[in-house]
Amino acid sequence: MKSILKVIGIILKILGLALGVLFVVYFWNLDQKLMEWAYRRVNQIFDRKKTDIQF
Repeated sequence: MKSILKVIGIILKILGLALGVLFVVYFWNLDQKLMEWAYRRVNQIFDRKKTDIQF
């Protein structure tokens, strides 16, 4: 019985930690900030390329 409670306690700690991390990401909008950073880097790479299409 003690081992079952120990496993349940470990599972609850892991779930609590995951919930805390997800809340921080949501609260400070970190996912969108990461995507904005990645989008700017990709645009810098593609803006340097020469294009052969003229509009």
